[in-house]
Amino acid sequence: MNSSTSHSSSDRLRQILTVAAIFGSIGVNALSNIVPPGGQTIGEIANTQFADLRILPANYAFAIWGLIYIGLIAFGFYQLRPDQRQNPVLRRVDYALIVACVAQAIWVYLFLAGQFWLSVVAMLAILISLIASYLWLGVGLRPVSRREKWSAHLPFGVYLGWISVATIVNVASALDASGWNGGGIAPEVWAIGLAIVAAGLAVWVLLTRSDFSFPGVIVWALVAVAVRQAAFASVSITAIGLVIGLLVLIGIQWAQRRTAR
Repeated sequence: MNSSTSHSSSDRLRQILTVAAIFGSIGVNALSNIVPPGGQTIGEIANTQFADLRILPANYAFAIWGLIYIGLIAFGFYQLRPDQRQNPVLRRVDYALIVACVAQAIWVYLFLAGQFWLSVVAMLAILISLIASYLWLGVGLRPVSRREKWSAHLPFGVYLGWISVATIVNVASALDASGWNGGGIAPEVWAIGLAIVAAGLAVWVLLTRSDFSFPGVIVWALVAVAVRQAAFASVSITAIGLVIGLLVLIGIQWAQRRTAR
C-alpha cells in the first residue's frame, strides 16, 4: 500500500469516526433523558438542586440542543464528502470534534452522578475543542460557499456559543453545590456579572469576526435568563438591557456588511 492510499484510508476512517462520534453523543444525551442513571434527568437536577441559581436560564432555552445536533449532523455529512476527505482544516476540526463529542458524553454522566467539578473539567474539554475548531475554520473571517457556511461555520458558531454559556452555568453550579456563599456578594450581583461576561464575549466576536451565530446564541440565552429570573428585577432588567444592546450592535454590523457588499 503506497503512502497516498494509506492517507486516503486514514482520512476515510477519520470521517467515519467523526460521524460515529456525533451520533454517539446524540444517543448518550437521548438515553440519559429516557433512562437517567440516578433517576433524575439533567433538567430535573437543574430545576431542583440549582433552582436558586440566578444565572440559570428558562427551561425552553435548552431546546437549542436540537439545533446544535442538526448542525452537527449537517457537518458530519459535509466532512464525509469525498471532496472534503483530504481537506487539511477539516482533518484538525474532525479530531477536535471527536474529542468534544466524547467529552460531551462523559459530561452527561458526571453531571448526573453529582460529580459537578469533574463535569466542569469535561465541559472545559468541550469548550477548548470547539474554540480550536472555530479558529481553524476561520468563522466570520472569510467568505465561504453557502454549503460550507450552513454545514460548518454556522454549526460551530452555534455550538461554541451555547457551550460558552453552559461553561459559565456549569462553574456556577459546581460552586453552588460546594456550598460557596458568593464571598459575601449577593447572588444577583454575581448573576449580573456573569451575564455581562457572556455579553462581552458576544461583542468581542461581533467586532472581530462579524459572526452572527455566536452572539445570536448569547442573545437567546440572556432572554431565557431574563424570563426565568423575572422575580429578580436587577438580573432580569440587566439581561434585557444586554440583549437590546447586542441586537443593536448586530443590526449595525449587518447593515455595514450589506453596505460593503
